Amino acid sequence: MPGGIPYIIANEAAERFSFYGMKAILSIFMVQYLWLMGDAPTEQMSEVVASENYHKFNKWVYATPFFGALLADFFFGKYRVIIWLSIVYCVGHACLALMGVTGSAGWWLFAGLALICIGSGGIKPCVSAHVGDQFGKSNQHLLTKVFNWFYFSINLGAFLSMLATPWLLEWHGPHIAFGIPGILMAIATLFFWLGRTKFIHVQPDPVKFKRELCSKEGIGVILRLLPLYFFVAFFWALFDQTGSSWIFQSQDMDRHLVIDWLPSQIQSINSVLILTLVPLFTFVIYPALGKVIQLTPLRKIGAGLFITVLSFATIALIQVSISEGNTPNIGWQFLAYLIITAAEVMVSIVCLEYSYTQAPRNMKSLIMAIFLLSVSFGNQITELVNSFIQVEDPVVTFAEELDDGKHSHPGFDGEVGNEDDIVITRKEGKTTERQLPDQEKIDHAAKLITNWAEENDLTLPTTEEANSLLSGLTDRWGSTLTYTRLASRIARLSSNGPDKEPGTKWDLGYIMEAPDKLIPSDEKPKKKTWLEKRKEFLGVSEKVEDSDSPISKTAYTGGQPKLEGPAYYWFFTGLMLIAAILFVPYAIFSKEKSYLQS
Repeated sequence: MPGGIPYIIANEAAERFSFYGMKAILSIFMVQYLWLMGDAPTEQMSEVVASENYHKFNKWVYATPFFGALLADFFFGKYRVIIWLSIVYCVGHACLALMGVTGSAGWWLFAGLALICIGSGGIKPCVSAHVGDQFGKSNQHLLTKVFNWFYFSINLGAFLSMLATPWLLEWHGPHIAFGIPGILMAIATLFFWLGRTKFIHVQPDPVKFKRELCSKEGIGVILRLLPLYFFVAFFWALFDQTGSSWIFQSQDMDRHLVIDWLPSQIQSINSVLILTLVPLFTFVIYPALGKVIQLTPLRKIGAGLFITVLSFATIALIQVSISEGNTPNIGWQFLAYLIITAAEVMVSIVCLEYSYTQAPRNMKSLIMAIFLLSVSFGNQITELVNSFIQVEDPVVTFAEELDDGKHSHPGFDGEVGNEDDIVITRKEGKTTERQLPDQEKIDHAAKLITNWAEENDLTLPTTEEANSLLSGLTDRWGSTLTYTRLASRIARLSSNGPDKEPGTKWDLGYIMEAPDKLIPSDEKPKKKTWLEKRKEFLGVSEKVEDSDSPISKTAYTGGQPKLEGPAYYWFFTGLMLIAAILFVPYAIFSKEKSYLQS
């Protein structure tokens, strides 16, 4: 075994702790914490917008390695690029840890994530290729095992961080939760520097690189691999939602399974499963299947794509249950994690090793970077979907330009003083109340829902029960009032608004929420979380609009997603199924040729 491998493995474990710890809490942070990080509360980010931003960050994290690979293969070599850009990476973590200390928290968040994206550009393509560079013809038989150990170190670091960082955020706040991963990143850089005399350094050869890149062989390799990466991108479009939509789904589930899980901690099960499934596939499943069929890398990847379909179908069925008002146990989501992790072993690990072996000798980092572009493109798909399904909230842009006090939004007709005006109340730079057009009729419908819930053990009616209850009720513009059950305790009562069209920014109504009956008030922990303390400090009231009723209601205008609930997950399930089917002819006709260092 090459002498530099232990240093690479130690570096990767610490760096992955840093990266996955930060990423594990990013979605929850943007929705629940970011608006409270300044001297006064700001507008709170919605889950759909947070998902879009999360996948936008992921997109750039996996796009910048293309430029890092060019720096490594054409100018400075892998080792120098990794060391230099690791320092940039550390500065990015420092920015995240300093959010809210001074200035706009949003700008600190943007700067931190941007620097981490740049730092990733030097680390991601070069580290994988640097592992492969330690091997030649005499020990190439160890390459598969080392790539598996490499992936093992990634997931060990990820597992520990995804357990610890959400806990730190819950009880000690964002400064500590983002700061500790930054310290681990600095340690990762130190580990890598300590191994500098042990590594085999493959120096960049610009002449050979340019000759290989522009040769018929180099261009042929890229063209042969690009369709593979296109299909693999759809796997990443689904897999990376474990850090966004799956987290938000888990908030509507019973998260007690042996222990009480925080929503962001549930991702750690993926790393536990990786640590179990990698040796299982390597030493048991692959050898057993190899006795029956020839198990080529492309066949493994194809099987993994179809398995991914099953995983998202499971998540869609969980969401069906949630939308019917149930609170399924988190064990069902763990089942989906088991399925998608099996797919990850067959798609991600195999594609990583396959990419290295197919790359010409002086194009290793570049091919690794092109492989990572598949992750970027997959997140671009998810980002675009989440961007497209957003409906504008007419109040948000309008309110940004107003002082504190009451203000009338001109509404659909663009004139103040008419029946479609929206009256908002601003306090300390935040919209605290919305008075809806046609408030009386919507309040009447909300009262019917509330009365029903109070007569049924504070359980909100299902969509069918409520629509029967509201039968015949219309808004002032003649449209039927509609009710949609979103989760076990949450529902939406809506009017199409003055434009009479559903799914537009002029929709209005209430988000209604029933109390959490899973945790009786006398059993709730007495120790306050960082978030509760922060709300107290800023004077953010938890008082509901109708304090006489345990059923709360919050007025909204626009802003509701076009694609939500089970339909959202079924959409991605169908997208993955189409990609998996189209992959089959590519795998049949694709040709392979391996290149290893001498």
